[in-house]
Amino acid sequence: MTHKLTPILVCALYKFVEFADFEDKRAPLLDYCKSRGIRGSLLIAREGINGTIAGEEPQMRDVIAYLRKDPRFHDILIKESWAKQVPFKRMKVRLKQAIVNMGVNHINPNDLVGTYVKPEDWNALISDPDTVVIDTRNDYEFALGTFKGALDPDTETFKEFPEWVKRNGNSLRTKKKVAMFCTGGIRCERATGLMLEQGYDDVYHLEGGILNYLESVPQDESLWKGECFVFDDRVSVDHNLDAGWGKNLPEKTRRILAPYQIDDTPIEADES
Repeated sequence: MTHKLTPILVCALYKFVEFADFEDKRAPLLDYCKSRGIRGSLLIAREGINGTIAGEEPQMRDVIAYLRKDPRFHDILIKESWAKQVPFKRMKVRLKQAIVNMGVNHINPNDLVGTYVKPEDWNALISDPDTVVIDTRNDYEFALGTFKGALDPDTETFKEFPEWVKRNGNSLRTKKKVAMFCTGGIRCERATGLMLEQGYDDVYHLEGGILNYLESVPQDESLWKGECFVFDDRVSVDHNLDAGWGKNLPEKTRRILAPYQIDDTPIEADES
């Protein structure tokens, strides 16, 4: 149902799937989005699709239906939120080597991935003293908000995450379980595979990421503190998924955004 006061539908989406003809699909996908006034950024690669797009609801439903006509994307994961205006300047569809770049990109989430945890079961997992909780996002995202008790890898890009895991193996292995989370779930698809590959046994990740948790868990039961950084002009969303539009940002987050605000180019997301 359309929100009358916030008429713009924002959809964050991703799917890991063999997409051998991705280069041929770029122009038709871009043209279809533009013809319906959709703006945002989609990354496509041989391993799938990832990104965030926004526009008026009827046109957005058209684009989602267009994507799902391809059998490979019939079950694509989509997280919806609403905004008072389109939080992108233009529409881009970019060809990439990977739809989320951890540097170590041989890990295929369709073959090796952690155990998905529903939002309603997440609080119990991260409150367990036998669980180490890892925020797989970057330092400027962590500064804006995170889950109670989560570790901050203090990374500037997702490519630094494998090295952080390597350096901190001794302390991470003191706990029986590893719980990981990110904005929409995609970084953990690859990060949990990394942990399993390195011999961690009980590895879990928040299904649908922080956005799914904020949508699903009542605020009075929430273990989330602060706001969630998003890679578009909204900058962040609160527990109601309402946009922050860059208000009250910590210094670390404001610093990373400054160059992009000057030239009107959205920050290139590890996430999208």
